[in-house]
Amino acid sequence: MTRATPGHASVDAGFYATLLGATFLMGSSFIAGKILLGLGVPAILLVGWRFLLAAIATLPLLAMARVPLRAQLWPPAMAPRQAWVVGAIGLLQTAAVMGLLFVGMRSIPAAAAAILLFSNPIWVALLGRLFLHESLGPMRVAGLILGMLGVALAIGPGALLTGQREALFGELCCLASAVCWAVATTINKRAALPIGGLALNFWQMLIGALVLLALAYTGGERWPADVGARAWLWFAWLAVPASTGSFGLWFVALRRGGATHASGWLFLAPLFAVLLSFAVLHTTLSPLQLFGGVLIGVGLWLVNRVRG
Repeated sequence: MTRATPGHASVDAGFYATLLGATFLMGSSFIAGKILLGLGVPAILLVGWRFLLAAIATLPLLAMARVPLRAQLWPPAMAPRQAWVVGAIGLLQTAAVMGLLFVGMRSIPAAAAAILLFSNPIWVALLGRLFLHESLGPMRVAGLILGMLGVALAIGPGALLTGQREALFGELCCLASAVCWAVATTINKRAALPIGGLALNFWQMLIGALVLLALAYTGGERWPADVGARAWLWFAWLAVPASTGSFGLWFVALRRGGATHASGWLFLAPLFAVLLSFAVLHTTLSPLQLFGGVLIGVGLWLVNRVRG
């Protein structure tokens, strides 16, 4: 057995600290979003302004790199036709994913929405098998089965059997949000765009935000006139630390630990959402939903950590 060097230990410690920070901020976004929805801010308008501000806040992070900003946003290797791919990712990853998520979160707890959204890697593995011909060994198949069972338990039969159509609609919106995220990820993997992750994140947030704002204002959504300082503070948290901050830390974690290693810990985001929901919103999930969340977490670990 080889002994880790101090430098290696510090890298590992930094990686896990970054990962914890990123997933904590991701989890907190559900709490901030739920509070703002409860204060009467329209869902689509809220998401649009959130990601417009988040996209703008990403530019200083890009500007700190040694590569010129223009070369980062559109590298010389990028072909003009790849703009359509970037646009499709923006429509799916930001407009569809976050729009559906916040519409769904109007009628279900923030923690339940987080659990359903972060089932995304389960659907990524399934789509990767169907469209990218990626291999699925026995343990990854077991992870898929456990994850999908966990999703079924997280949704639960309660809303369907008791006639709570609004809650069932919200759960299905959040599940559709996870599937849209998986489709965007699959397109990105297949396209293999020659652009950095943070720069691509800027474009997808900007494109999605502009589409959502156009939809919101066309549909008659307006920011409430009586929103107080508390709401603006939650919005600032949602747009900058919980969006730009979480994505920035996540890309740092990807660079330090690799995509496979980092993605295996994505289940921490819904875990933080559950804990923060209990602490801040004083809401809890049913035992069945909690068990479903555990199964999704185990499924994510198997899908992302086991190859073959």
